[in-house]
Amino acid sequence: MIKINKLEIENVKRVKAIKLEPTSNGLTIVGGKNNQGKTSVLDAIAWGLGGNKYRPSKAEREGSVIPPYLHIVLSNGLVVERKGKNSELKVIDPNGEKAGQQLLNSFVEELAIDLPKFMNSTSKEKAGILLRIIGVGDKLFELERREQEIYNQRRTIGQIADQKAKFAKEQPYFSDAPKELISASDLIKQQQEILTRNGENQRKRQNLTQIQALYASQGQEIERLEAQLNQAKAAYAKTGEDLAIAQKDALDLVDESTEALETNIQQIDEINRKVRANLDKDKAETDANDYRAQYDKLTTAIEDVRKEKTDLLDNANLPLEGLSVEDGDLIFNGQKWDNMSGADQLRVSTAIVRKLKPDCGFILLDKLEQMDMDTLNEFGKWLEQEGLQAIATRVSTGEECSIVIEDGYVAGQEILQAPPQPQPENQPKTWKAGEF
Repeated sequence: MIKINKLEIENVKRVKAIKLEPTSNGLTIVGGKNNQGKTSVLDAIAWGLGGNKYRPSKAEREGSVIPPYLHIVLSNGLVVERKGKNSELKVIDPNGEKAGQQLLNSFVEELAIDLPKFMNSTSKEKAGILLRIIGVGDKLFELERREQEIYNQRRTIGQIADQKAKFAKEQPYFSDAPKELISASDLIKQQQEILTRNGENQRKRQNLTQIQALYASQGQEIERLEAQLNQAKAAYAKTGEDLAIAQKDALDLVDESTEALETNIQQIDEINRKVRANLDKDKAETDANDYRAQYDKLTTAIEDVRKEKTDLLDNANLPLEGLSVEDGDLIFNGQKWDNMSGADQLRVSTAIVRKLKPDCGFILLDKLEQMDMDTLNEFGKWLEQEGLQAIATRVSTGEECSIVIEDGYVAGQEILQAPPQPQPENQPKTWKAGEF
């Protein structure tokens, strides 16, 4: 990884003249009070390595008659300079060959010199950067689209199932009602059949009465018609036989009642209303169960997609253990960005930025006064473990600071001569002692 070995800055924004050798691995803190030139150091490095799009709007120090001067030595041997009236860029490789911004862009990560741009982006934008650099963004997007589509379908099915179940629960149920609707024509037909059988019974009763009357009449005729005795006896015997048969036919006759049918006919509308209500309740319960089964099936489908997403990220080459993406949000150790500690946010940002351009071994950080000492030390140790270099500013003059800037100079270093006068560009520029 390429890091910053040395840097020299003169007359950039609030910086008058400083030289610095950042620690190769870990945290180099540029301390000082407000408005002394700390942030100007980072802005100068960003301008020197990132190109003119990072040039400060007022790059030249106010009151200076000398143009800005930047001299940065990188660990790969490159020397980067900006000097002269137009602050032109000069890049010289170890072989003495000249190069330009295109070479710097090949290994200097934009977010490494502008980390706030990453840290201030939305959680979804951060997640998008991570997914892009590990090469699973398109696949994960498709899985999330499928998951959302199935989720919306399941939600609709669930709502319908709940409505059906609620409707079924609200329906009345009549346990005394038959299972099927009653047909009025069937009842009337049954009634007519009974009435027909009863009519036949009545005919047989009438026949019995007639035969009985005839038998009595013929008995009387025997007395009066002695002369016709033989004929009458024969007729009488025959009638007796008919009587016996008629008595036998009528002996076990029982008339059927049509009362139940008449009641059913009268109540058919009420009965059918109950039957329909029961059928509606049964159908609503069946529909609810069917939709619930569909809901469960879609739940399984969602779980399958989520597992596929998890497997995709588990097999990806993530830049930091515990780092992941869930529902389009960046997650570290189970926490979303806004719930991460300051140290974790810096750790995640640095790891992702390093992954963008692995050859870029440094980052610039501003305003580390927001961190307490424990968090600062924790972050510094992590940088050392990862072999990363961070140059940061902090409103402090404490021991944690690598250098402290006062009024554009490194505090405690005596000025050996008066402020510089205009001089040729190639003349050496150094006015402070003990810096290299």
